[in-house]
Amino acid sequence: MAFVQFSKVSLAFGDRDILKDVSVNLAAGSKAALTGANGTGKSTLIKVMAGLIQPDDGNRSVSKDARIAYLPQSGLTHHGCTLREEADKAFDFGYKLQEELDKIGDDLKAGNGNQKVLLERHDQILTEIENSGFNRRQATAEQILMGLGFSHEDLDKKCEEFSGGWQMRIALAKNLMVNPDILLLDEPTNYLDIEAREWLEKFLNNYSGGFLLVSHDRYFLDHTINEVYELFNGDLHRYPGNFSHYEKVRETELETLIKEYEKQQEEIRHLQEFIDRFGYKASKAAQAQERQKMLDKILEHEIVIPESLKKIHFKFPQAPHSGRLVATLEKITKSYDGVHKVLDNLDLLLENGDRLVVAGHNGAGKSTLLRILAGVDSDFEGSVKLGAGVSIGYFSQDNAETLKGSATILETIEADAPLELIPKVRDMLGAFLFRGDDVFKSLDVLSGGEKSRVALLKLLLKPVNLLILDEPTNHLDMHSKDVLLEALKDFGGTVIFVSHDRGFIEGLSTRVLELKPGLFRTFPGDYSYYMERLEREANGQEISSEQGAISNGKGKSLSPGVQASLSPTPHSPGAGAPSPQGCHTDSELLRNSTGKVVSDARLSYEEKKKFEAERRKAEKLVKSIEDEIAKTEEEKSIEENKMANPEVYSNGEKAKAVQARISELSAKLDDLNARWEEAALKLENF
Repeated sequence: MAFVQFSKVSLAFGDRDILKDVSVNLAAGSKAALTGANGTGKSTLIKVMAGLIQPDDGNRSVSKDARIAYLPQSGLTHHGCTLREEADKAFDFGYKLQEELDKIGDDLKAGNGNQKVLLERHDQILTEIENSGFNRRQATAEQILMGLGFSHEDLDKKCEEFSGGWQMRIALAKNLMVNPDILLLDEPTNYLDIEAREWLEKFLNNYSGGFLLVSHDRYFLDHTINEVYELFNGDLHRYPGNFSHYEKVRETELETLIKEYEKQQEEIRHLQEFIDRFGYKASKAAQAQERQKMLDKILEHEIVIPESLKKIHFKFPQAPHSGRLVATLEKITKSYDGVHKVLDNLDLLLENGDRLVVAGHNGAGKSTLLRILAGVDSDFEGSVKLGAGVSIGYFSQDNAETLKGSATILETIEADAPLELIPKVRDMLGAFLFRGDDVFKSLDVLSGGEKSRVALLKLLLKPVNLLILDEPTNHLDMHSKDVLLEALKDFGGTVIFVSHDRGFIEGLSTRVLELKPGLFRTFPGDYSYYMERLEREANGQEISSEQGAISNGKGKSLSPGVQASLSPTPHSPGAGAPSPQGCHTDSELLRNSTGKVVSDARLSYEEKKKFEAERRKAEKLVKSIEDEIAKTEEEKSIEENKMANPEVYSNGEKAKAVQARISELSAKLDDLNARWEEAALKLENF
């Protein structure tokens, strides 16, 4: 049986121990995950296992003829040949065996060498070739490439035409084609969409060899592995079971330690506060020095908790009020080349509190739709109407490109953070993987991934009520995703997002919008319900008419029988979909002066004129109140900042006057918000 085995392996970088007497065994059937906080040495350990880094001490044993395949996190590129030709390179081992086989055939024919030994080796090679799948290499290559998202048309493209993410998919595909005895995969899901992740999940479940993988996708791990190795402070510990089971066991295991850690951190904080406050006062110098000695002693034996087990929570600033209808998209059509339509007559209603995930294959128009809704892309047909009081926060990977300058990460985030969140900025930065001295890095030296995390955190600190998020979990570890997910679940506004992380989607979404080229459909349930619907459709099960009418985006009703072939759009009642044919949509209805709903066609010219005048008056009132709210909030913030001024808080009379003004402004805001709600509701009725 093929295996890779370590015994008491140690490795240090300078004075830091990366691995301390690590022992592990991987063999056929091993389905293992390697976990640990960023920077603990996971990638280093995998490289040691792959034989790319030599340890300082210990033994590494590999069974004879064992084939080991290793995939790094990034950095692999392919060029100079087509995708089909590059894929064929994965079978070089088979071509070498074939060359040896041909040579043995020539020797046997010429009578050279020991005929018995040659015949035995000949039979051995034939068996190796058959077991390796070399004779089925073309079909295997196409199956794996298609599973990872490539198309048949891609096979004859030059490799240099593919972007960095697709380059890593090529590398992953080649590793799988080799059918190795041991697979070592470092973040294999980083560049995969959700469909490709599901395919890889099934591949690994049916894989007969052994594998060890690093991933920040909890759902993926829970469905592929049966043991977890945790690397922490150079030590490696094994936990049987899936990843969620490991987390529960580990948290229970460290419950006492966490309590001691929190107690110690509180003591450190008190000592440091005293030292900072009185260290430079002569009358307190001796006491400050004594406390410094106490602090130094504690820090020598400071308790360290894995970052993944630290519980960090933060809440968004309060979302500004908005109406029930957040956004109305009508007949949205988008084409990049004037021929092929990425979006075709798409209709969508977003309601307050929706958490809508946009699903679909790459190229289906998910990011395009988000850019249109965010107002970034104005080159489209159709209309986007935002509801009363809607303020947008938009995140995409492109946001990172706007972060430049010499300001530090800490300065950048503190500049955007509301006053009440300033004390929590360091914790929030830690949750987004900026720990220790990382917070003092300037924006100009950050990597693309680091800038992306800064841009996301900057956005989350702004008081908005419509968040548009395009792949927000990229570049986040599992713990950071958990913090983000909990914050979004508590968010008081509306969220529309795209993500390839199945666990994140299932934890957040309450509605699903599915996009396919030229087609769309909405599902009122969560993502699990959506996947169940897809499975039922794939199995040919009929969907009852009660679950929604069907549309192809052009207003034409289609029968349920064509769902599987056309993937049309069922619109569920109450899910923000257009009404069936013969009925008016919300945008086609107006209210007359008595408040009775009537169709636009039944209004006289004078009634329409009066209606429009009343609507404009209502819009002006809402805008006026919003401006007054913003002005009052700014004034209140100025007064609150005064309370942090020693000249104010150390003077009782001044502090009392400022506090009275803050109370007065708070009461004014309560009144303004009540007036705003009344005015916004009236505007909604138009």
